[in-house]
Amino acid sequence: MSVTMPAAAAPWAPPQLTMNRKVLAFATMCVGMFIALLDIQIVSASLRDIGGGLSAGADETVWVQTSYLIAEIIVIPMSGWLSRVFSTRWLFAGSAAGFTVASMLCGMAWDINSMIAFRALQGFIGGSMIPMVFTTAFYFFAGKQRVIAAATVGALASLAPTLGPTVGGWITDHFSWHWLFFINLVPGIFVAVVVPMLVKIDRPNLNLIKDADYFGILLMSLFLGCLEYTLEEGPRLDWFGDHVILTTAWISGLAGVGFIWRTLTYAHPIVDLRALKDRNFALGCFFSFITGIGIFATIYLTPLFLGRVRGFSALEIGLAVFSTGIFQIMSIPLYSWLANRVDLRWLMMVGLAMFAVSMWNFAPITHDWGADQLMLPQALRGMGQQFAVAPTVTLTLGGLAPDRLKLASGLFNLMRNLGGAIGIAACATIINDRTNLHFQRLAEHLNASNEAMGQMLSCAGSNLLAWGLDNGSAQAGALRQLWTLTLREAQTQTFGDVFLCVMVCFVLAFAMVPLMRKIAPPKAPSADAH
Repeated sequence: MSVTMPAAAAPWAPPQLTMNRKVLAFATMCVGMFIALLDIQIVSASLRDIGGGLSAGADETVWVQTSYLIAEIIVIPMSGWLSRVFSTRWLFAGSAAGFTVASMLCGMAWDINSMIAFRALQGFIGGSMIPMVFTTAFYFFAGKQRVIAAATVGALASLAPTLGPTVGGWITDHFSWHWLFFINLVPGIFVAVVVPMLVKIDRPNLNLIKDADYFGILLMSLFLGCLEYTLEEGPRLDWFGDHVILTTAWISGLAGVGFIWRTLTYAHPIVDLRALKDRNFALGCFFSFITGIGIFATIYLTPLFLGRVRGFSALEIGLAVFSTGIFQIMSIPLYSWLANRVDLRWLMMVGLAMFAVSMWNFAPITHDWGADQLMLPQALRGMGQQFAVAPTVTLTLGGLAPDRLKLASGLFNLMRNLGGAIGIAACATIINDRTNLHFQRLAEHLNASNEAMGQMLSCAGSNLLAWGLDNGSAQAGALRQLWTLTLREAQTQTFGDVFLCVMVCFVLAFAMVPLMRKIAPPKAPSADAH
């Protein structure tokens, strides 16, 4: 059952745009979506610098990223309803303008509390831009142009978070962390000015405010906000051993059940859960969830490995992972050419398979891996992202009726971010647990009968004695070196384990692709078909 428009909404025919104006309007909106997605991860490689500049500890600094994610994940599913209330034109322009102001405030933050507040504001205001680009692509374009538009949106959705650590590390290394936010000012102003001039595809319907499900909005905010907090902070705070995590988990679970019940029974819901009755949409949300795990988990894991095990700086980490984005960009023309000639389900299977093979190539990782060793698995991941995400967009949203595309698009985009949050939380938990396990297993072999260990301790002790240390201090120093080496190897083995877990997720998704149907797109979009 689709969500119906109130009777007060008068029919309105949007002005016809030339193809050049459509491309310019779509490209402008893509800029807005790109900077909103880029800012998810742009601070990840620079949290230490931000904490130092604001005199904040690691526990406080982590909220610079968490506050943005919580705010964004709340507003994304609301974007469809908000665009019907204020129109795509004015909501997108307002979001871009607010995002720009919030970015400026982040760069001018005077302490960690102000930074956290401004980052939450930035995520909440800017989050609406992401799903609106997806739906507008299906309004503006049809046929081959729609395939190219979907490929572009899919590429940006996975490329922006991937490039975040690289761009952030380079900016922090060459300028200062303040410019992580100031770089948004020029593109943000450009989007806020140009979008109202070009994007005239619907008009506001303020009557929807009267029938809005405000109780459903409250339940959804509690559900997603507490869930995001639980997932972000759980691995660091020992999950349910912490009373705050236990409380937020209970609130999220109860609010989630209430939200589902409310959405399925209310006449004018904020999110169209009934769209999940469509097999392609339900499977598409699942694939969006899995690709979210893959994209965000690997963005989390690779810099973490390079920082912890290799000791790379923010810039060195960015340069090492940069190849992923390069290979994804290079694969866009190939995908666009194939998408008009090959069943999209086959292309999706190829993308998911490449992502799985990439994780398989990550698994034998060793402590001396750098950019050269990461090149092949990251090349496969970059191409896999393009071939997995873009067809998922088309197969999931391309067959939906125009009157439910807006509300369903928010849910589709939410699943990607939710997959990322759950994926990162799971990876962090596995790293904590498996590192201890591998360390204990390695330590079992470090005994008096181990000749190699004895030689290593003897050599290290001799070197420390040569530096002027007494015999007791030299022995303690040698044991400390042994402990460090053992921990390094335990961490390295753990990263291999986590990459294999991500691979299993993509193997499962690969097996489910044949369940999707070919889509039959609507003949002509309505004014609400974006």
